[in-house]
Amino acid sequence: IEVAKRLVNMRRDLGKSKRALLELKQAVNFNKSSISFDSIQISMPILNDTNIKNNKVQQQQQLLNKYERQIRYKKLDLLAIHILEAEQTYYRFQNLFDYELSKMWQNHRNLVKDQGMTTTLINLLEQRLNNITNRWRGIDNYRIDYILRNSYDELNYINMNEIEQTMEMIEASSSIIIDTTHQFSDKQLQLLSRGPSYVPPCLMYILFSNESMDDIIKKQFAPLKHQLMNLFEKYSINLPLRMEIHDQTYREFKNLFSKPIPSNLYQRALYEKNLIQSIQYSLKKHNLILRRTANNMNTFYVGNVTDFETKADRYLTRSDDYEILININDETNEKPLDGALKEMIESMNSLLEKLKTHKAIKDDLYQQLVADPKKVKIPYLYFLPNISNENDISLVPIITSRSSATWKIGKYLNQLLQPFTDKILHSTTFADEIDFIRKLNHYANTERRLRPTTLFCTIKITNFYTLDEHNNMLDIIGYFLQNNLLTNKLESLTIQTIRNLLYVFLYNNIFYYKDNIYKCTKGSPNIMALTETLSNLYLFVWQKKVLKEIDQNIEFLGRSNIFTWDKSSAIELEKFIENIREKHWNVRFQKFISTNVQFLNASIENRQGQLYSQVHCDSNMSRYTLPYLLGHSKSAHSDWLRTALIRAVCYCTSVDDF
Repeated sequence: IEVAKRLVNMRRDLGKSKRALLELKQAVNFNKSSISFDSIQISMPILNDTNIKNNKVQQQQQLLNKYERQIRYKKLDLLAIHILEAEQTYYRFQNLFDYELSKMWQNHRNLVKDQGMTTTLINLLEQRLNNITNRWRGIDNYRIDYILRNSYDELNYINMNEIEQTMEMIEASSSIIIDTTHQFSDKQLQLLSRGPSYVPPCLMYILFSNESMDDIIKKQFAPLKHQLMNLFEKYSINLPLRMEIHDQTYREFKNLFSKPIPSNLYQRALYEKNLIQSIQYSLKKHNLILRRTANNMNTFYVGNVTDFETKADRYLTRSDDYEILININDETNEKPLDGALKEMIESMNSLLEKLKTHKAIKDDLYQQLVADPKKVKIPYLYFLPNISNENDISLVPIITSRSSATWKIGKYLNQLLQPFTDKILHSTTFADEIDFIRKLNHYANTERRLRPTTLFCTIKITNFYTLDEHNNMLDIIGYFLQNNLLTNKLESLTIQTIRNLLYVFLYNNIFYYKDNIYKCTKGSPNIMALTETLSNLYLFVWQKKVLKEIDQNIEFLGRSNIFTWDKSSAIELEKFIENIREKHWNVRFQKFISTNVQFLNASIENRQGQLYSQVHCDSNMSRYTLPYLLGHSKSAHSDWLRTALIRAVCYCTSVDDF
């Protein structure tokens, strides 16, 4: 009887600890928590009289937003500590219960005197334990489904010990950067805090309620149909089998999609649709812009449209990377836009025709590269906000390029050049984060070349995609190929043919922004894979200068750019870097020299000749923010989490840091 009582009490404690853990974790999703945040203390930023007199309301609001963001960070940190403690409590009760239950069964099987149990008692005990489990499960479902999910206000409740507690609202998560004086409602902020990756479930049932189910199904099936067609082509599936697979897939898709959604999901979809519309109304009414941030994290930025566009216009005016070709609204243009675009495409195709005529490229490659005027779309430029550690907001230009006139040529050239480039630069390039830390550990701990006087230097290229004018870029790439190819050919193309194709690619990248058509005078669109390959090739010559100096001291170097220096003091290293800057003035970069630097999400430190490393956490960004992902976000986030865990294992010198 005493054993049974202990097991019942332990199961009750186990269920209670599990409920506390689940509720803390669910609080993160629903912006609520029952823990107290009174211990958090952050001083409010003080505004000087000058700012107040000048009535810089926006600057004051930025300071306030930064303060509120720091409060949110601290709350999440405190919540994480409570979750960790709750997990430890849960596992402790689980181990105690498992041990007591195992001991009971062992005594029962061994017929230990006064320790065995009758069959009736065992059945009663199992029933009692199951009742306790079911009771806690019911409590969990009630609290999570009916209190957390359906409430947006602060609420009071009585816990199992009848001690009154308050479940208070947590401010919207740090997945929002607010750069405006406009105040959104708590409900709006809660939705925005889910970030740009969030897709409201079942929203299409509300948005397309005026359309027939057949029309909705056809629209939703279209992307899957496109994927099926690509697979059919890839694996040369015969026509009858294609039709069979397509029809069966469509029937199954229609069957699943035609089922009505549960009422709770319908209500949620309707609620979130209205909430989205209210956000859109607020953005339009208060002249605000909503964009994801440029760091590819699941974070929204909200700012004033006028201020944002002023920064964008200033960027284009001051930049020498782009040049205006045509003002769309200028009636004095010699050629209309359509005529100018048609002429550019004809010129490109004419150059390709000449290459085919002179046997420089084969007919099948010509057909692959030639541009179809009916399918070409003019790329457009947009900007994403980038928030610095100093809380300054700059803009990053993004040029769409898919379906552009140069898209097919760029895709082919990258497939040709990238494998060869990677092979040449392999010895001084880090494949990924794990490759970097493995090589750094080998340098420091296996070869024991890290000395107390060794400095780390990181170099960040700030104009990576726009390094130089096109003619210089062509010369550098030609020089690279000549010095690294055994013959005058790369696969079936000569170096001169590659240069000719690159000429067509580089000199015909255009885009539009507002009322103007621009052309790229340096580099190429930053979302095209070829742009990165060409920049890596160009930096090869720049890197050789660094390698020459580093090799004299047998030091550690790798791209993207980090190296160690033990030749002399930091002052001498500064002079060395500035000398490189003067000789290669077109390569703009930021340098950081210290015994403690950040590189590839790692914080590395030289502690008197001993390497210490850990995962770097950006102080300007919440540690709990997920990356911005498209497609199957659940699968992608799972892969990201796995990568993050592997990174932490490899990076962290200390178990506590891990």
